[in-house]
Amino acid sequence: MDLPEELRALLEPARDDDRPILALTGAGISAESGIPTFRGADGYWTVGSKNYRAEELATFTAFRQMPEAVWSWYLYRRSACLAADPNPAHQALADLEHQLGDRWRLATQNVDGLHLRAGSTIVRTHQIHGNLDFTRCADGCSGELRPFPAGIDRAWRRGRQVTADEAAQLRCDDCGGWLRPHVLWFDECYDEEHYRFDSTMRAANDAGLLLVIGTSGATNLPAQICALVHQRGAPMVVVNQDPSPFSAMADGSDSGHFVQGGAVEWIPKITDFLIGR
Repeated sequence: MDLPEELRALLEPARDDDRPILALTGAGISAESGIPTFRGADGYWTVGSKNYRAEELATFTAFRQMPEAVWSWYLYRRSACLAADPNPAHQALADLEHQLGDRWRLATQNVDGLHLRAGSTIVRTHQIHGNLDFTRCADGCSGELRPFPAGIDRAWRRGRQVTADEAAQLRCDDCGGWLRPHVLWFDECYDEEHYRFDSTMRAANDAGLLLVIGTSGATNLPAQICALVHQRGAPMVVVNQDPSPFSAMADGSDSGHFVQGGAVEWIPKITDFLIGR
């Protein structure tokens, strides 16, 4: 299927525009690689006799109270990410970056690392919620990101608990405290050092086109990105399986367009058009 004429007309100026293109991706693009969204049946974790929702475990407060249990949850999550492969939408965005160079920025809410595995560069990829392939000291003795310990099983099973040997590997070499997953928790704030907040907002302010892919707009920074682009009147294309606040924003603008469907179906077509193929 060709792109709708209205969408082609919206994308056409971006092919020759000197301003950068910014893409914002969320859980929907990774769901098409088979990564669960960890809501519903996959969004609970049992500690003792109590079930916790993902939102309850994904906090610094919970980590301080029960670090082994929170690490067990994240090891299970990471195993699901490692079992998945980048899909054609991830690969199409990486291809577009290679064509555009510094005219490209990608902001992703996903912590699965699939964009980088598809070939997107870490320099132009703003991982605004972190990346489960990295850890850092929970006590903040250093802000340095550390690769995930290589000795921990990649195929983590649901219901497993952290062993003493694994707990030792999840300790900071410098201070002996716990390492933590490099992710933004619900009781924490965006910053530039770890989550590139300022850089992402500058990218939104400079963008000649915003592609919003597979996100419903439930978190703060993505909402700020879309609101800024909308206020500027810059073109915004939203690709999502279901209507969302972002699709309503696009449909309510003369320079917006909502494409209802999956990223794998639409993003390769959109990127091919932008490249001129």
